[in-house]
Amino acid sequence: MLADQVAAGAKSAGAKVESVYLHGLDIRACDACDLCEEGNGCVINDDMQALYPKIEAADAIVLASPVYWFTFSAQMKLFIDRCYAYQANDWKEMQGKQYALILTYGDTDLYTSGGINAISTFETMCRFLNAEIAGMVYGTMSDVGDAESQPELMDQAYKLGQKLGAA
Repeated sequence: MLADQVAAGAKSAGAKVESVYLHGLDIRACDACDLCEEGNGCVINDDMQALYPKIEAADAIVLASPVYWFTFSAQMKLFIDRCYAYQANDWKEMQGKQYALILTYGDTDLYTSGGINAISTFETMCRFLNAEIAGMVYGTMSDVGDAESQPELMDQAYKLGQKLGAA
């Protein structure tokens, strides 16, 4: 729901938005073959191949994930790891974009939930890429409807989308 709010806010500001649900995709783990260092991209033939051009074309990237076992979901971590293929070109395909983060977690505390670990990873990734962090929205949610019962988080997500869409 929070990711949908970000998308709605961006659309309201005139942005073209595409949401990608990683859960249904076949994204395999990076196997550290380093063939991407030769400049031909990743050689693993899976659904990540269709995402590379989308990453390159995007002006902004929003990572949205529940916190599972103290950090991003496995699907999100696979996606992030496979961006390693951009290292051959000094990460240029991932630079010059705005990045945002949406996190939900079951605990009431950012630290004991592990949300802080995902935030740290995200901030470190953006620092490494010299990328702008447009914002982060995160909160406690365990059940269907929890997002809608927190109008302040829904509003923060919508406004983040507007900020991304106006950029």
